[in-house]
Amino acid sequence: MSVKYVTSESVNIGHPDKTCDTIADAILDEALRQDPDSQMAVECAIKNDKLFLYGEATTLAKIDYDDIAKSVLKDIGYKNSFKIIKEISTQSPDINRAVVQDELCANDQGIVYGYATNETKEMMPLPIVVAHKLMKQYDNFRRNTLCYFADAKSQVTVEYEDGLPKQIDTIVLSVSHSDKLNNDLIKRDMKMHVLRNVLREYKQYITPNTKYLINTSGRFTVWGSFGDSGCVGRKIIVDTYGGVGRCGGGCFSSKNATKVDRSGAYYARYVAKNVVAHNFADKCEISVCYAIGEKEPIHVDIDTFGTNHRPMSHIRKYIRDNFDFSVQNMIDELDLKKPIYKATACYGHFGRNEFSWEQIKENKPNNH
Repeated sequence: MSVKYVTSESVNIGHPDKTCDTIADAILDEALRQDPDSQMAVECAIKNDKLFLYGEATTLAKIDYDDIAKSVLKDIGYKNSFKIIKEISTQSPDINRAVVQDELCANDQGIVYGYATNETKEMMPLPIVVAHKLMKQYDNFRRNTLCYFADAKSQVTVEYEDGLPKQIDTIVLSVSHSDKLNNDLIKRDMKMHVLRNVLREYKQYITPNTKYLINTSGRFTVWGSFGDSGCVGRKIIVDTYGGVGRCGGGCFSSKNATKVDRSGAYYARYVAKNVVAHNFADKCEISVCYAIGEKEPIHVDIDTFGTNHRPMSHIRKYIRDNFDFSVQNMIDELDLKKPIYKATACYGHFGRNEFSWEQIKENKPNNH
């Protein structure tokens, strides 16, 4: 018997890194809403009451950067005003010429990964699924109160036995709150309004030994940019598979779809999920690498970790027959020029059926 523990975390929209991801993707959405061919990479950083917007934007869109940022900050729950500093230029013409050809090409080199497992209905690892759902439930709860704020984290440790989840070992929850609340009340609220609502779906994994650690720092009254600094792209493990499988070198938020860090990772997840959904394997990881200015990937590889139910030659042929990793096709097939990205910035980019890369594809015949 083989036993291992896997721990994954999620962070809420009031965490400064996720605030920056959300603002960056809101800016991207506005550019795409006006000009679907926008080439965007406008990021941001935040600390105290200062927000720095910086990066590249080659677009016909007229973007009110300040208004978008202030709208997101207000929605999160900030009451103060922010000083917004901008340093934004157009994309390098050398890069633009390499990318915008008769077919769209990769905007940069990059190594990306997509992963899927049949251990949950979302075809995602159990720890990251539960961690994200805890954060989403907390956000729903805190928006209807005056005493809880948007900065929060969850962490879930799952015990695996022979590769399958056996039990949830530990749940950590840290939530920002008014100084009027004491720890006992916070623990009661979290158990009643957050944990209970989420964990009823996973009761088969809850045991008398499951541990709950809530606000172990004692107090969490200074939150968001006044308690920490934030920057786009610092939560790539939260955004992907919670540390299960591998993660590419680039983040997602702020980038339009010619940036293969984003589109390639989305398409690799799409392929991996389809392999698992069609019961070719219990687990699947797709790795893809690109070079700037190239239409096709340099290499595509697949790993099923020995869980395949069909020969690997069959699975490779299935992928060749049904999927096309060229940059133009990924954008066209997944419809990635639409303003869909702000919704991805929190609670994970994968395992959420509202996104095109999560759909199950009707396959061509494969008689190999």
